[in-house]
Amino acid sequence: MTSTSGTTSASERSGGGAGGGGGADTPARLLQLLSLLQTPREWPGGELSERLGVSRRTVRRDVDRLRDLGYPVQASQGATGGYRLVAGKAMPPLVLDDEEAVAIAVGLRAGAGHAVEGVEEASVRALAKLEQVLPSRLRHRVQTLQIATTPLTSGDGATIAPETLTVMASAAAGQERLRFAYRSGDGTESRRLTEPHRLVSTGRRWYLVAYDIDRDDWRTFRVDRVSSPFATGARFVPRELPTGDAAEYIRRSMWRGQPSYAIDVTYEASAESVAARLPAALGTPEPLTATTCRVRATVTDAVEWLAVRLAMTGFDFVAHEPPELIASLRELGSRLTLASGT
Repeated sequence: MTSTSGTTSASERSGGGAGGGGGADTPARLLQLLSLLQTPREWPGGELSERLGVSRRTVRRDVDRLRDLGYPVQASQGATGGYRLVAGKAMPPLVLDDEEAVAIAVGLRAGAGHAVEGVEEASVRALAKLEQVLPSRLRHRVQTLQIATTPLTSGDGATIAPETLTVMASAAAGQERLRFAYRSGDGTESRRLTEPHRLVSTGRRWYLVAYDIDRDDWRTFRVDRVSSPFATGARFVPRELPTGDAAEYIRRSMWRGQPSYAIDVTYEASAESVAARLPAALGTPEPLTATTCRVRATVTDAVEWLAVRLAMTGFDFVAHEPPELIASLRELGSRLTLASGT
């Protein structure tokens, strides 16, 4: 993380003779100029000159330096002349001021604690990169704000400490062996030494796909059952995953030894409305008409959970398959009727 604050030399404040050239403060000034240009507006040359405390000629030279570095700065013609940063084919380094860096880090940490559909692993990678370069003073501000706030979330997944995800993501990206404590489904505690391959979000939970050194085989780990993860510093040469794709490996691992069900449900609502209220694991609704849709997917979740999750959309629906789901829905309906006292 690079600070955008800086001071200008006496020659720069006075215009530096023929326009104030390089000088020792040029890098700091360029960062300050870039920070201004990254706001969505056009900056007149005169206003930039006043903000930076340099001549307009120096501003023009600094703009040329930014262009040489790959920043697409566009200049407008006219008496006043102005500059703005436009979208380019490639994304050069982004400069953030303190408040922007803290805001982004807090947002990423809040989202990373849950398996947020749509951002998934990318948000964790971004958080790991950002926290690695944050100055200690900003890291402290982020942690303080995180501790002082509590998110109100709606979802079926367990909450994950952002630090757990970022440690795992950094170890996987750096090809570094990872140690952690793990609690299995039956409560058994163990210590694991792994070669982390990839983090995968299923929409409700985070999973780590890794090669278990002690067991000499690939394993999947539910991240909400992981504690005290730390990178050992020992590098490894990545092994080839049997399925080639981490998401596919997770899918096969979850189905292994578990009964699967092919669900078929018709909703009295648009496909867009239903998709917004169902987890991605249940598939993409197929539109039948503008106000009806069909959901078909093969799942391994308990039918009791499926019955509740389908009803939680708030839309009327009819379950066609499987018979186990239909029976579970009838039982759920009877219980809710009794609970209401009618």
